[in-house]
Amino acid sequence: MTAFTDNELSCNGFLGGRVQLLQPHKGYRAGVDPVLLAAAVPAAPGHAVLELGCGAGQALLCLGGRVPGLSLAGVELQLPYADLARRNAAANDQKLEVVEADLSSLPSELKQRHFQHVIANPPYYKRGAHSQSEDAGRRRALGEETPLADWIAVAARRLAPKGYLHMIQRADRLPDMLAGCSGSLGSLEILPLCPRAGRAAELVILRARKGGKADFRLHAPLVLHEGHQHERDGDSYQPKIRAVLRDAAALPWPQ
Repeated sequence: MTAFTDNELSCNGFLGGRVQLLQPHKGYRAGVDPVLLAAAVPAAPGHAVLELGCGAGQALLCLGGRVPGLSLAGVELQLPYADLARRNAAANDQKLEVVEADLSSLPSELKQRHFQHVIANPPYYKRGAHSQSEDAGRRRALGEETPLADWIAVAARRLAPKGYLHMIQRADRLPDMLAGCSGSLGSLEILPLCPRAGRAAELVILRARKGGKADFRLHAPLVLHEGHQHERDGDSYQPKIRAVLRDAAALPWPQ
């Protein structure tokens, strides 16, 4: 695959325009999921953050847009998206190291490093569980090629002691996430994300800690939209969610 040309791209604003990202017209395009993932990370200036499967850099650059002074690195298998992540970082005046590699064979230099935070937004669907897109980039983004347990195992190895993994996934993949953490990560917390009050959670955010010993916590769902159904055009996000998406606020993680 070759790099995207300019006429294959559009520029979209995130965090109320604080972050401007080039994205392909066709293929994987970021929605709110990577923004919510980035907002869940309790990073502080000086921390090192690694994203597995960074795509065009949406989550990392939104995190860097909220928390200055981070050391950001991403691993991306597909060359066009890795190239786009570098372009997006430069356009937003952020430093981002992008490593082109498969999770199963990371470069030796990266294997020698550890990070306070690892984040990931892996493909949502198990192999064969989602209709195949004609676009290879979108197919890889939606359909699992590397088992979810491998994502978590790689994350655990790259975390520094007491470091945190944050992962956003479909709610029906929760058993796989919990199984993947067994024996390598602890202090597991799950924050369900519900589209509206009274509806089942469609997504969850996992927080896990290397060396953590705290009991498992299943938090009350975080409701994204106001009202029980979509009743009008425009933004219907809850105020605290709107603050995350528009004002670069941290996600209100339960205490």
